[in-house]
Amino acid sequence: MKINWGTGLVIGMVLFIGFILVLVYKMTTDHNLEHDLVTDGYYQKEMELQEDIYARQNSVAMEEQITGQKTTKGYLLEFPESYDPKNIEGTVFLYRTSSKKLDFELPLELTDSNFLIPDEFLLQGRWNITIDWEYEGKKFRFKKEITY
Repeated sequence: MKINWGTGLVIGMVLFIGFILVLVYKMTTDHNLEHDLVTDGYYQKEMELQEDIYARQNSVAMEEQITGQKTTKGYLLEFPESYDPKNIEGTVFLYRTSSKKLDFELPLELTDSNFLIPDEFLLQGRWNITIDWEYEGKKFRFKKEITY
């Protein structure tokens, strides 16, 4: 039985389309691959954008900025000395871009101007730190990308 070029072309196209369909099926039904949005409540966070802009502007307008450095005990955040640590309230959110399961949030409780994120919470790699804090009724937001 001979196969002419037209039949070979049709067979090749059918095999290629079948391969693509199997690939799409495997990719959409595999539970090991996550198809999540970047964050939960994405649309709600989008509505709060103006508050975020004001808080970031307040942070930029500060005379001294929050600094951070890696230490042997973890990641140390240093708040400006001009702010009374007892009046600072807020949260520290650490976002891991590679896995939603590694994200965590810590309450911001200061006794001095330093805040330590313990080493056991941080894996090596890239983290996004977001500090939402309030001082004397004024809201601030500090964002930084670090490699731990």
